[in-house]
Amino acid sequence: MPSDSTPREFGAEEMAHARAAASSGTLNINLDAIAENYRLIRSETTAEVSACVKADGYGLGLVPVARTLSQAGCSTFFVATALEGAELRSVLPQATIYVLNGLYDGAEGLFQAEDLRPCLSSLEEVSDWAAYCGQTGPLPAALHADTGIRRLGIQTQDLAAVGELADSFETDLVMSHLACADDASHPLNDEQRTAFDGLRPRLPEAPSSLANTAGILLGDQFHYDLVRPGIGLYGTNPFPNPGHPFHPVVTLSSRIMQVKMIEEGDPVGYGARFIAKRPTRVATIATGYADGYFRALGNEDGSGACVTIGGYSAPVIGRVSMDMITVDVTDLPPDVPKRGSFAELIGKSVTVGDLARAAGTIGYEVLTRLGYRYHRTYTSSVGISAD
Repeated sequence: MPSDSTPREFGAEEMAHARAAASSGTLNINLDAIAENYRLIRSETTAEVSACVKADGYGLGLVPVARTLSQAGCSTFFVATALEGAELRSVLPQATIYVLNGLYDGAEGLFQAEDLRPCLSSLEEVSDWAAYCGQTGPLPAALHADTGIRRLGIQTQDLAAVGELADSFETDLVMSHLACADDASHPLNDEQRTAFDGLRPRLPEAPSSLANTAGILLGDQFHYDLVRPGIGLYGTNPFPNPGHPFHPVVTLSSRIMQVKMIEEGDPVGYGARFIAKRPTRVATIATGYADGYFRALGNEDGSGACVTIGGYSAPVIGRVSMDMITVDVTDLPPDVPKRGSFAELIGKSVTVGDLARAAGTIGYEVLTRLGYRYHRTYTSSVGISAD
């Protein structure tokens, strides 16, 4: 039955504390580390260093990430879509913003209104932008040529026609994208660079750009006039090996909901895939695949992914479900894993790269899949917040 008592009124600070306490986990994003990674990249090249902030700043928050990078000296940004660009424009009115996914028919007005620059990747897109600029006067755009990745990109046979149409607008960047930069020994890297050098004279004179984070690390011959780092800004290695120069950005912790003892032979989780080989203490943690903790991280024998509790490693056992995982805490001190305390899922002991390798994926996917249910906190020495 409903209560007859008057609901208690909470102050804003008290309610914020209650909401944080009620969250299943905490995702801390170190904005100072993002700024340091930007400065680190800038110290390694004479090219302009832009920033790729698509997919909500690689899942970490477009607004705080972009403001941090702007304060660190970045003035040129790349997003995937025009709607991302419009959101970015609302917080960085002076920035140069390129839209990597290019131009859809009928969207030209949004590009003009928000001062966005499409990366034109086909003869059709170039024709549409040229026609629109014939009505409005010249507007800026980038020309994106395909040198071997075979996704987006102007084809070699269209270069002459594109060059003629480009007289109708301002070409302020000529770019391409590396397919195999995360494999430094792959021959396609040099093949693409050679192809890029060959096509640049066939397009309008403008600054040139080829390298993402991995491309930057290939050497200054790939840098040209502007580099486009993404994953390195967010503290993750683009190469499969663990070592890299970037500062870690993300710490992810989730609450322990329950600790229990099970007997030898007892199953754990969906499908009963894990069977205890000894009396086992199990901690259930409030994170699952709905929160970006991949289902592939579950395993039958506890030999895969681990979490850290009180400085001790504990293996994930059984399947990852939508909202929770189970870990074996038998070998931890009895008073360490307890209800309400936190397990670290990403941090000093388990990096984004470690989690990606255990899940058979890449750090990009780990970051961009981190769920909305975490309580997010931002570390910033200059006062930048999520707002």
